[in-house]
Amino acid sequence: MPTNPFTLEGRVVLITGSSQGIGRALASACAEAGAHVVINARSADKVDVAVRELQAVGFKASGQVADVTDPDAVAAMVDSIETEVGPIAGLVNNAGIQRRAPFLEFDLGDYRDVMEMNLVAPFIVSQAVAKPMAERGAGRIVNIGSVQSQLGRPTIVPYTASKGGVVLLTRGMCADLGPLGLQINSIAPGYFATELTQALVDDDEFSAWVSNRTPAGRWGEVSELGGATVFLLSDAASFINGQTLFVDGGMTSVV
Repeated sequence: MPTNPFTLEGRVVLITGSSQGIGRALASACAEAGAHVVINARSADKVDVAVRELQAVGFKASGQVADVTDPDAVAAMVDSIETEVGPIAGLVNNAGIQRRAPFLEFDLGDYRDVMEMNLVAPFIVSQAVAKPMAERGAGRIVNIGSVQSQLGRPTIVPYTASKGGVVLLTRGMCADLGPLGLQINSIAPGYFATELTQALVDDDEFSAWVSNRTPAGRWGEVSELGGATVFLLSDAASFINGQTLFVDGGMTSVV
């Protein structure tokens, strides 16, 4: 174990959906901890911007444009990283989407889209990345869940179901991959201010509800997810497996 067990120095970390929002913040945190971060998204322009921003401040970063719901695209991405950048030591399954509608009116196509991105994609990417990790006998995977893995809210049934699935996907992967030397954990964020939640942040009534419902009394800042991610990817978490760490300001601890 290194002198500083929290370092990611010399490690390649792939973060899906990392051109903006939470994924972008996690990329910055991992890069600051010494990792070469691989930015992934479906938009080449957004990937290029994120990579250039990281490189401009001296961080090691490269990009991969791929749809993580496409097994062939994911296989090509993983092969490219392993060949051109280096062995993938860490994976963060962050890519996700949200759709909203009352349950009785929810479109089946939208339900399937949410499941495909939030629950099927982590399986596809994890399987592709875990194969070379297992051959090396080491690797860390962090799945991004949500407080909605434990709590329901109106109009987001598919999202809640998908994030609940992420928690048990994490445990199941631990059972299969732990004996091969891999650690698989998840992080469950609470309510965080991002580009995707800006409309909710700007809604005074909803923001008041978040603040009153959260013991911390506020929305989270995306930078506050970085430490948990670096920790779970680092040697400091070498005996932690199959767990979900809630980073929610205490929301799920109170009624």
